Amino acid sequence: MKMSLKSYRVNKNLTQDEAAAQLGISRAALARYETGRGFPNVPLIQKIEQLYGISFVDIDFMHDRESDSTETS
Repeated sequence: MKMSLKSYRVNKNLTQDEAAAQLGISRAALARYETGRGFPNVPLIQKIEQLYGISFVDIDFMHDRESDSTETS
């Protein structure tokens, strides 16, 4: 089952600051990826897979973006 990037982070009990530091990116960049307003490059996707113990295909990058659009409609 696909889950949002934020869901994987929360399941690992990491804050955005902690996850961003472990990935070597800013908190703002992670927030963009979690909300579907940006997309990580391949090397970063590999780091995300390692950090969360998942495969790229398990991540629903559009989940939170779709939620945002339905809330504003």
